[in-house]
Amino acid sequence: MVMTNAQVTALQYGLIGFFALWATVLIPQLIVLHARHGRVRLRPVLTMAAVLLYGTMTLAVTFLPLPGPGVKRLSQTVQLHPFQWVADIHTELLKHGLPMAGWFTTQTFQQATMNVLLFVPLGFFARTLWKRGLIGTTLIGLAASLLIEITQLTANFGTAPYVYRIFDVDDLLNNTGGAMLGWIAGALLLSLVRKPVPSTAQVRPEVLLTAEGSLTQPLRGERVDLTQVR
Repeated sequence: MVMTNAQVTALQYGLIGFFALWATVLIPQLIVLHARHGRVRLRPVLTMAAVLLYGTMTLAVTFLPLPGPGVKRLSQTVQLHPFQWVADIHTELLKHGLPMAGWFTTQTFQQATMNVLLFVPLGFFARTLWKRGLIGTTLIGLAASLLIEITQLTANFGTAPYVYRIFDVDDLLNNTGGAMLGWIAGALLLSLVRKPVPSTAQVRPEVLLTAEGSLTQPLRGERVDLTQVR
């Protein structure tokens, strides 16, 4: 999968944003962890880092780079036909004279795949960290994707000079599907690492009356002679 210069630039800014944000929250997090547990636990630190990294990289690739003075404006800002990317793949193949077997090498397919993969971590976090079900995760993915698309449609709520990203219904579908795949991956992981809980149920030893007139507890082998009981 070949990345464009714009995507590489966005990822670079995303990494810079991650390190800046993590450096800001790391010290307070370490202080809170030490105050609560008397020591610094590595797992919460790494979890926070993973969530921040995902968040900053997602924002970077969906909104950056901002349009410059010489960037040509979009001829279309809204795409409301579901699965239009399938037809776009065929159009791209014909345009470049590629065989149908090369559909997975088209930029359209790669872009659709990236939109799916972009939300897989969100679904994974929703299952493993936030304990959400599949329906809840689907709604989270749809809401997050819709917020991104609306932001792009409004030119970042008026902060950008003009609309530079298309509001695409296929992005909503692919992002939501990616969140669902992430939830499934998280559920599978939890099922693999979850240890079976040993049963705490104990069998109560029964007291048996023997022919000699004594009580016996079979599990402990203790005998009580009834003739000694007054």
